[in-house]
Amino acid sequence: MPRRDGVRPTNAKDNVRPEDDMGHSVAGVCLEEPAVLTAFPSLLHPQDPPQQRDRILFVTAELSDFVKVGGLGDFSAALPRVLKREHSVRVLLPGYRQVLERCRDLRIIGSLPGRAAIPPCEIGLVTLDDGLEVMLVLCPLLYEREGTPYMDDQGNDWPDNHLRFARLCLAAAEIAGGRGAQGWQPGLVHANDWPSALTPAYMAWNGVRTPSLFTIHNLAYQGLCDLQCCAELGLPDEALSHESMEFHGRLSFLKAGIAYAHHITTVSETYAQEITTPEYGCGLHGILKYKVEKRQLSGIVNGIDDSWQPHCDPHLVACFSARQWAGKRANTRYVEERFGLEPGKGPLFAVVSRLVQQKGIDLTLEISDALLQAGGRLVSIGRGEPNLEKAMLELARRHPGQVGVHIGFDETEARRIYAGSDFLLMPSRYEPCGLSQLYAQCFGSLPIARCTGGLADTIVDGVTGFLFREETAQSYLDAVMRAINVYHCPSLLNAMRCKAMAAPMFWSDSVEPYNRLYRRLLRNTAPALRGVRQ
Repeated sequence: MPRRDGVRPTNAKDNVRPEDDMGHSVAGVCLEEPAVLTAFPSLLHPQDPPQQRDRILFVTAELSDFVKVGGLGDFSAALPRVLKREHSVRVLLPGYRQVLERCRDLRIIGSLPGRAAIPPCEIGLVTLDDGLEVMLVLCPLLYEREGTPYMDDQGNDWPDNHLRFARLCLAAAEIAGGRGAQGWQPGLVHANDWPSALTPAYMAWNGVRTPSLFTIHNLAYQGLCDLQCCAELGLPDEALSHESMEFHGRLSFLKAGIAYAHHITTVSETYAQEITTPEYGCGLHGILKYKVEKRQLSGIVNGIDDSWQPHCDPHLVACFSARQWAGKRANTRYVEERFGLEPGKGPLFAVVSRLVQQKGIDLTLEISDALLQAGGRLVSIGRGEPNLEKAMLELARRHPGQVGVHIGFDETEARRIYAGSDFLLMPSRYEPCGLSQLYAQCFGSLPIARCTGGLADTIVDGVTGFLFREETAQSYLDAVMRAINVYHCPSLLNAMRCKAMAAPMFWSDSVEPYNRLYRRLLRNTAPALRGVRQ
């Protein structure tokens, strides 16, 4: 039986200087015009005529069927499933232990040699119950261990993450070149985030002319390693160039994906604009501006899985709809009892989030006393930075009956909290897309969020939720007070809930921009790229 493994991204904000122009001129770029962010104008126009089913290789470090750390796992499970209605899609995933333990009927379809310090591997294939085909990179030395895809049991990054994910990327590039998968060869490769970002680079260095797409889910995680790793990864000398993957004296996997992929997408239109600025660009705004100039950067808002339907979700205590609220009230009662809250006294605010600085948890802690004094109650589920976990538990200790906290995550509990709460708190400092606000809207919980990234694209202030702009406790509290005022006006609250429940896009609706982009890339296959100059 094959093996498995994991690895975790490096937070680029700890390693990045604010300015990095890349030496490219981007004069004349107008980021306010949405057309600039669309690689091909035809993406916004009537779709192309149907073609034969093209083969797509979807490369990822997470797949929520088996292993999930964040939104990438949900994205990787949902998008390929809707894409396979039009394309022949295979997902390529590291063979982590937790993956192999859940695989049935896994068969070996090929083997690939090592390179430099990257060990050889086998390629396994498993077909899931719904027909989705998943190929696994089987390398016991790299993937046979406990922990998450990125970290050990103590929360430390695996020291060989660069080798672990280079193995994934090199396997993808070899498969794109027609090796290792019994002749199955994709017509397009779609890589995701830093763990698979070396894929377009290896393809280019191997002379593979297959078009590649690279999706940035979070620019702050860049997969940084020392320059000395160049030899271990079998990289050519050009990798050390500032125009390739060198980044302030280190190597950046993420930058390699940006430099060598034929096209870049992000997970919302606003985030695509934001990452071209020094504030949000994590030191890569220069090369991203260059991609805008070359019309090679697009923003496509994520959809959500069709399972998020309050009228038939089996996770809920009781189902409900916009015309029948009794089930929502039943979920509220469950949350109150489960978290020891005093029943029926004031609006119920929810935090369903990783407890990290990016998510603005410190801002929620700062306004919590005012929120509670105004009659609100608070429930939180999630884990993250130890200091924030401790602060949330202390808040619950100081306010029994008003605050309930669970450190950890459980899918069923999270869904019941979305269904039972009145408002979801999302004061994120930045948010590439965000899924929690979409889940909350589906279940009639109005998001209160900072106007950034995908939150700005998916929430209409005063209609489907509440937005605030300044990264301050006062701006946040003002939005919370607006929400409390709406809570005390039942007709307005129900009207907003109904609007919110009709707002989210499911993947079955939002997949078409990807289909059109795939078709365009397949028709316009270019020679293998050489860094950002071409």
